[in-house]
Amino acid sequence: MSRLCFAISLCLVPALLFSLLAPARALPPEEAEARAILLEIDELWRASSSQGQVRMQVRTANYTRTLVLETWSKGKDRSLVRISAPLKEKDTASLKSGATMYTYLPRTDRTIRLTSSMMMGSWMGSHFTNDDLVKESRLSEDYAPAITFRGERDGERIVEFTLTPHPEAAVVWGRIVMTVTDRGHLPLVAFYYDDDNNLARTITFHDIKELGGRRLPTRLKVVPADKPGEYTELVYESLRFDLELPDSFFSLLELRRR
Repeated sequence: MSRLCFAISLCLVPALLFSLLAPARALPPEEAEARAILLEIDELWRASSSQGQVRMQVRTANYTRTLVLETWSKGKDRSLVRISAPLKEKDTASLKSGATMYTYLPRTDRTIRLTSSMMMGSWMGSHFTNDDLVKESRLSEDYAPAITFRGERDGERIVEFTLTPHPEAAVVWGRIVMTVTDRGHLPLVAFYYDDDNNLARTITFHDIKELGGRRLPTRLKVVPADKPGEYTELVYESLRFDLELPDSFFSLLELRRR
């Protein structure tokens, strides 16, 4: 189910970073621009560090449930997500530290280390994956982008590009087609396809507001292609960026804290 990640006017900075990190051959201007946009999207909800409160609603054929989450991140290698409500799931938490992800289950006082094959599993019965929640995958690192459309669509100027995974990338999507606003590069919709080129899920982005000094979509909705009546929706209620968070905050001790 998803990669969530879903921009800030940092075009010049990402372009410079990519020019420094790129191989010897110079990237074509359009490819360099597409890579810069991806880096913006990767960092949109994170920055150097972040803290936020998120409300998650999950609707399936059998139930509807709402979770309130507290989230923290630092860089691209540290994330912590903790459930604060309802009481039944309170203090259930997921931690990404380096290349490892853990889940803590307070009802049984168990800490589980997730394998790479478990990253694409459902997080707490939602349509988002473990990978989506901790943003293990990075669009700007795992995919090669190509701009496939630029112009006006439905009365708005947009940029559409197709992402093809690098051969060595540990991802499951065969390709991603993403549309962003031409101005500001805010994501609008992303279509995720499997290796057989079948649509697997769609993520739409809504309610652009200013949180933590940034303009960004505050409501994300993922709909699985094989279950169109189901969805999971994330609503960002608060966000702060560039906080002083010590590395020790993203530890097993903090994961188990109640």
